[in-house]
Amino acid sequence: MSDVLEGSARPTDKVGRVLYKLAAGLALFGSFVIGAMAVVIAINVTGRAAFNVSLTGIIDLIELGTGTAVFAFLPYCQLMRENVIVDFILTKAPTRAKTICDAFGSVIFIALGVLITMQLRQGGMDMYRYKESFTTIGFPRWISFPYAVLCMSLLVVVCVYTLGRSIAETRANKFFDESLNAPGPDMHGEH
Repeated sequence: MSDVLEGSARPTDKVGRVLYKLAAGLALFGSFVIGAMAVVIAINVTGRAAFNVSLTGIIDLIELGTGTAVFAFLPYCQLMRENVIVDFILTKAPTRAKTICDAFGSVIFIALGVLITMQLRQGGMDMYRYKESFTTIGFPRWISFPYAVLCMSLLVVVCVYTLGRSIAETRANKFFDESLNAPGPDMHGEH
């Protein structure tokens, strides 16, 4: 299904193309972070098995990398209609019902995104103020928070964009790309 969406959900208007470039670049960065984490974990596991030596702060590094990657993927997933999908319920629903559900999902994501962004901002400021750091590596915890706030802010902007897109689709009673409404391969990969 994501093959169908990759080509069809990609925005074609000017604002959507800019958001797509930002979100895709961020997601690509998140992919590199996951790759780097895989390498670090492999080195650590090999070192422990072969030499009984472990990397200092591996848990802290994985925590930092996981948070970095997760925040990087959120805007792209929302823009490509992959964050909130309930296909098995809406498969036979009319287009208007699907676009209304998309709009409702965007409203929920906007509210959650704003709330999480505000809490991340406050949490980062508190960690900076109290000089909190990772226990084993001594790296300051606050330093990852501006990045998380930036990613969440982009997610909120993307959610506002997808809300507008869904409202326009509801008014037109069609997806701007009808391939989103076309039957595709079923969930088991059969054609």
